[in-house]
Amino acid sequence: MTTTSMKDVARAAGVSVGTVSNVLNRPEAVAEETRSRVLAAIADLGYVRNDSARQLRAGRSRTVAVVVLDVANPFFTDVVRGAEPLIESAGGVVTVCDSGEDVRRERRHLEILEEQRVLGLLITPVDDTSASWIERLSNHDIPLVLVDRGAGRHPHCSVAVDDVHGGRLAAKHLADRGHSRIAFVGGPASIPQVADRLAGCRDVCEEQGVALEVFTTAGLNFAAGREAVEQMLGLAERPTAMFCANDLVALGALQALTMHGVKVPHECAIIGYDDIDFAAAAAVPLSSIRQPRSQLGRTAAQLLFDEISEGEGHTHRNVVFQPELVARASTAQAL
Repeated sequence: MTTTSMKDVARAAGVSVGTVSNVLNRPEAVAEETRSRVLAAIADLGYVRNDSARQLRAGRSRTVAVVVLDVANPFFTDVVRGAEPLIESAGGVVTVCDSGEDVRRERRHLEILEEQRVLGLLITPVDDTSASWIERLSNHDIPLVLVDRGAGRHPHCSVAVDDVHGGRLAAKHLADRGHSRIAFVGGPASIPQVADRLAGCRDVCEEQGVALEVFTTAGLNFAAGREAVEQMLGLAERPTAMFCANDLVALGALQALTMHGVKVPHECAIIGYDDIDFAAAAAVPLSSIRQPRSQLGRTAAQLLFDEISEGEGHTHRNVVFQPELVARASTAQAL
């Protein structure tokens, strides 16, 4: 199939290649009659501009990459949806990369994104070992924003949720319902969000004399919740409540408890984290700690474009949102 070129358009419209280029890039610089003639030739010939070549000359693409821990987790889907309208309105396009909570896979994504000279990057790092590659991208003038993660010592913009406070909210809710033995389920512990949620939970348990059993999982998915329940049911003294590090883990645990005939919340209460849409729709509506998912994405995109437009005069901002308790049927029964 023959590709139509700008020369073909220019010949059909009876103008120079430079005029065609102006119609595409600076239409206000071309007389209306000439512009209409060129646009008609473009439509007749089916011309499609070679944007990759234009981007190569400019040294930058229009792609904003979003690197997430698990593309199957609706939490990250909602974050991307929050960011996408602003990115599109700025003339950019979103590409989503799934690290799968694997540092090596994350690094491979970052290598390719660096080669492609993406316009910017929104990233939820796998763990602290990601810092060197994040710094490398920043040093190569690729602006980035950390998402669902505080910046810590790193000089970057970030949007995050106070996960220690979220862990406290979940544990206090369970303790207030009369539970004196709680299981925390989530992992790996190297994920800072998991560590913070556990820290908040542990603080409340120590303050109120509540026994805490910790089940560290290999991931944050349905399977992790099911496996934790299998372990928990083997204990001589079982916890009467579970705090799961995210809703996918909690939904997996709910499924496993139901399969084993354990009544929720009468015999075991469950609370999750994120408040994804599936939480309210579960067979036993799931209590959860709500994060402002779309707002995280929208704010991250705004910070990214602020940095792009402000250049060297940009001052990094670290935005921290507060989570909220959403109590539903899975924790409704008081002991």
